[in-house]
Amino acid sequence: MAVVKTVADRKDNLDKILVKGGNPLVGKVTVSGAKNAVLPIIAASILAGSPVQIDDVPNLTDVDTICQVIASLGVAVARDGNTVKVDPAGLDTFEAPHELVSKMRASVVVMGALLARMGKARISHPGGCAIGSRPINWHLKGLEALGAQIRINHGYLEATAASLKGARIYLDFPSVGATENIMMAASMAKGTTIIENSAQEPEIVDLANFINEMGGKVRGAGTNVIRIEGVSHLNGAVHSIIPDRIEAGSYLVAAALTGGDVTVENVIIDHLKPVLAKLRESGVEVIEADTSLRVIRRSELKGIDFKTQVHPGFPTDLQAPMMALTTMARGTSIITETVFENRFMHVEELKRMGANIRIEGRTAIVDGVARLTGAQVKATDLRAGAALLAAALSAEGVTEIENTYHIDRGYENIVEKLQGLGAQISRA
Repeated sequence: MAVVKTVADRKDNLDKILVKGGNPLVGKVTVSGAKNAVLPIIAASILAGSPVQIDDVPNLTDVDTICQVIASLGVAVARDGNTVKVDPAGLDTFEAPHELVSKMRASVVVMGALLARMGKARISHPGGCAIGSRPINWHLKGLEALGAQIRINHGYLEATAASLKGARIYLDFPSVGATENIMMAASMAKGTTIIENSAQEPEIVDLANFINEMGGKVRGAGTNVIRIEGVSHLNGAVHSIIPDRIEAGSYLVAAALTGGDVTVENVIIDHLKPVLAKLRESGVEVIEADTSLRVIRRSELKGIDFKTQVHPGFPTDLQAPMMALTTMARGTSIITETVFENRFMHVEELKRMGANIRIEGRTAIVDGVARLTGAQVKATDLRAGAALLAAALSAEGVTEIENTYHIDRGYENIVEKLQGLGAQISRA
């Protein structure tokens, strides 16, 4: 098996998106598998002693990167549409290449899986979006508690453990990545591990379900205490990735901002409760069905206040798109970012389109304007790119968005999906 060409290869490296705004989005759009679930699950596949099949995998550059990371470790990886097959039998090295890890911060989650399988792991400090400090000391603290010895040497993290042993671990902050890394390492440690103040995101639950499908014993995922009983061996499994709640929320916001009528299909509604509450507060009608959400905007938007929090609070990944919504809402909106300290980089780009926003520390004050106008803007990170797309779809005139490789890290076929909703959008 071999890793297929990357998304960038297939798109001939086009890195601009042109949007002619002013058309309400109308129709149906289907949400892809969750980026933030599939990346750790692909990393965890190297824990298995036999082949793994992962379905509903989104076609994203970040997925390409994690597949390349585990392939560089000797693991066989094949992609066929939205299915990834992994055969970890050839795993023969414990070092993930710098040039791959530096592309994407989520690569750090191979550390726990490598420790469990190889007793060693060596990775460079991870890269990713520059949205603020995301220290990995919580990862290292947890792995050390399981018996790993950690060294930081010339920009590399080196971990070794002759034998991992279960432990009680309290996370100072409910870090998603740290929770995932510890879960993977603990899944094959001797004894029982208890993670207190663990992350509760739906993607944590999906990873736990995958480990359990391989024969692991993880309980409590989705709460702030996770209990893992280590097993000596994990088997192959077939697993389907949960829908992407952030992608779903991004389409809901774009539909509302353009004054549209859109049904977003393949959603788990419970994953979006804080977002739906704020959309309704802004004056948008939201109709819930079993696995779909319909958003209709019949009147002007109203200003809202919200604060990002760890799950089950309002997700930081939807702060930027929701800010785009408030730029054209009547009155003043107050948005407080508590998770990442540098996640307002999209503000200057939205201001280029006519938005009225001022920043005071970790708070953005948005005074709604009557209209946005097209401009040349740059996506500064993944979710900032989604915010600029939503704004461009509602703006008068043409918007040119640069650095769209950020967007392709997290949104599968976004141009084609928006075209299906009537948007005048193309790559350039």
